[in-house]
Amino acid sequence: MKLLIRQGRLVDPVGGIGGVMDVLIEDGKVAVIGSDLRSPNASVIDARGLTVCAGLVDMHVHLREPGFEYKETIATGSRAAARGGFTSIAPMPNTRPVIDSPERVADLLHRADAACGVRIWPIGAVSVGQGGEVLTDAAALTGAGAVALSDDGVPVQNANLMRDALIRAKRQHITVLSHCEDADMVKNYAVNEGRVSRVLGLPGRPAIAEELMVARDAMLAEETGGAVHICHVSTARSVDIIRQFKARGVSITCETCPQYFTLTEDEILKQGSLARVNPPLRTSADVAAIREGLRDGTIDAIVTDHAPHSAEEKARPLADAPSGMVGMETSLAVTLTELYHTGIMDLSAILRKMTANPAYILRINKGRLSLGGDADFTIFDPNEAWTVDPEKFASKGRNTPFAGRKLYGKVKYTIVEGRILYQDGQEDE
Repeated sequence: MKLLIRQGRLVDPVGGIGGVMDVLIEDGKVAVIGSDLRSPNASVIDARGLTVCAGLVDMHVHLREPGFEYKETIATGSRAAARGGFTSIAPMPNTRPVIDSPERVADLLHRADAACGVRIWPIGAVSVGQGGEVLTDAAALTGAGAVALSDDGVPVQNANLMRDALIRAKRQHITVLSHCEDADMVKNYAVNEGRVSRVLGLPGRPAIAEELMVARDAMLAEETGGAVHICHVSTARSVDIIRQFKARGVSITCETCPQYFTLTEDEILKQGSLARVNPPLRTSADVAAIREGLRDGTIDAIVTDHAPHSAEEKARPLADAPSGMVGMETSLAVTLTELYHTGIMDLSAILRKMTANPAYILRINKGRLSLGGDADFTIFDPNEAWTVDPEKFASKGRNTPFAGRKLYGKVKYTIVEGRILYQDGQEDE
């Protein structure tokens, strides 16, 4: 089977491949990259005016299956990923049951085999049942196919447990992904502690609750030599702490999400529970610091934290509604609109944070273009305007604060191993 991508603008932040070129794919592999390629019997994609890059990698999603299939399934989440240009996604383990054993990792991979073809890279739990008391068997989890460990959604409160987790993960050459919040400070509060929480008369989640845990885990990474990755960074001081520890050579990486460099806590006053996320939307000063952290390289990856919920759940009063928003079908466009079209970052820098960097952190051989490598590609028009309509999402979730927003940047094709999983304007396979 042959596929020829013709006259696309290649952007490869790692290998330095760039310019208008052709790509010939044979039997799921990148066979030739060059100009004016010809290949009899090859299907052709006319990519003139489009950007061609390695398939996007989202290292932080929630697919809800098993246990919460009314919110999302692996099949619907995978189709949403393909529509968003993602060829590889890493689901968090907070399912029911929790992905905390090799058998459950194997079950997740078995379920993924029946999905649309997007690559699924399981993340195993740090602690049994995400209970924060007993560590999982890191060696068994990685042996079954887990690529990292995380109790995301349930921060590891016990510092000694986190320290031991980092030590064990280091032996397996994997990273611990940390949701940094002090549970006693944040409880289940709905909004950032500040002006908006005072306006609403609600208790808030203080920024210091995130920052204390970021500092703790950075220090533990320094002391153990283990690799820690800070999930969904949302405050200015968190960025500063990570920047300082990186300068000291500590094995610490981090991510943020489009909502944290786009929206402020004021969105809560406009959209209520649709703007309730965890950690919460912060202030304009925090948004500016997140953008600077992305620009200067402190923040390594842009992820979605894709968190689908039912319409009924999100219709609850703000204090009772679950936190989270869907993001895979809007992430690239929001990022391009807010960072590329504003001149804050160039296209190569953005794509590095959505391809090579997350793949490197997870230690998976994805996120870059290479001859002989798997033909995983995302093809998009960085300038095409479109309006977000949640009713057209492939995800079961419709919970997005970006509904009705005009964005720039449209995914046209998503390709895995030379197979077109998604083509704009056509029905999903």
